[in-house]
Amino acid sequence: MPESPSPDEDRNEVTADEATEPDALALARDIADSYRGASTPPLRRRRKRPTKTGGRTNREDPVPVADIMGELVRDRGWDERLSVQRVFTDWPAVVGPDVAAHSTVEAFDDGILTVRADSTSWAKELQLLAPGLVRRLNAELGQNTVLRVDIRGPQAPSWKRGPRSVRDGRGPRDTYG
Repeated sequence: MPESPSPDEDRNEVTADEATEPDALALARDIADSYRGASTPPLRRRRKRPTKTGGRTNREDPVPVADIMGELVRDRGWDERLSVQRVFTDWPAVVGPDVAAHSTVEAFDDGILTVRADSTSWAKELQLLAPGLVRRLNAELGQNTVLRVDIRGPQAPSWKRGPRSVRDGRGPRDTYG
């Protein structure tokens, strides 16, 4: 009668059979590679380091928005216009908070800055300060950007139309009877 293998030998035979069978993880890798179309994993490409040549090296490289906006402003020729717009936004910094509280910038056309004061006394004060304002604005915005400052007083109401107007009258003097 043949001898039956001992339990230890039986265990060794099973492990020997398992050793010849492919590993489950290796089998999964082979299946995934076959779906990719290659039997070996794809090689990873090395990225070149971007070289600074002044512009963007690659459209996919991240660039700060401020740099892109700066390029756009320079390319379109908007540098001077934006510097002039600083007169409107930085008026309190140029003249000081007290004067800025009583005056507003209305327009800037052809080197002439138009400022409206809220009272006649502030309009006179700004007329006296006008040469200094021109020097200060030209120092901040660039030479010969502001040629002169036109100061206007408060705008009086017009009585030509409305409930207090009189047709064929002598003007505002006739409205009060």
